[in-house]
Amino acid sequence: MYSEKPMNIKSWAEEDRPREKLLMKGKASLTNAELIAILIASGNSRESAVDLAKRILDSVDNNLNELGKLSVNDLQKFNGIGEAKAISIIAAMELGRRRQSSDVAEKTPIKSSRDGYNFALQHLADLPYEAFLVMYVNRANKIIHHQILSQGGVSGTVVDIRLILKIAIEKLASGIFVAHNHPSGKLTPSPADERITKQLHEVAKLMDIILLDHIIVGDNAYFSFADEGKL
Repeated sequence: MYSEKPMNIKSWAEEDRPREKLLMKGKASLTNAELIAILIASGNSRESAVDLAKRILDSVDNNLNELGKLSVNDLQKFNGIGEAKAISIIAAMELGRRRQSSDVAEKTPIKSSRDGYNFALQHLADLPYEAFLVMYVNRANKIIHHQILSQGGVSGTVVDIRLILKIAIEKLASGIFVAHNHPSGKLTPSPADERITKQLHEVAKLMDIILLDHIIVGDNAYFSFADEGKL
């Protein structure tokens, strides 16, 4: 008699089970769904862990960047995902983000807006609120210090120019790159973005510190004030 009950992973061929597949064929052989299935270990009464993982990925169009933005509450909306499993997924996504971040050496010179964006992305990606990152560089444009100086709501954050420049002086920085994210994904600078960029550029110049760029981080894209001739 036909049954809609899903086939248990234990009944799969050994080479098709995620854990065994990893051992036999290596981690690169696993799909994203299979990797998530290892994290959550089990599905629900109607889905295997892999099927449940596929459904979670489908909800974000198979975009791991979007998956990384889901909260514990978002993940718990899926039948079979409790708090512990949701935390496991979020922790794994954060580890992946930090690994990617560690691959970007702070002593590598920032030679272009793309370099600045790549560094900023490691610190601003997946945040559901706006945050303002400052990268302090020496005369060779190598990062000597970086810091998120403010964070706010979905549509804005307050930036203290005095604090930015105070740290620049303390670190003996010759220049600064600043970046902030737009959770909406839109890259168009707001009037507040334009104003803070102009003010920071003018005040920093009086202190012989160069504002090299202000980068707006969106979804897989960015806006550069320097590239657009706005500095």
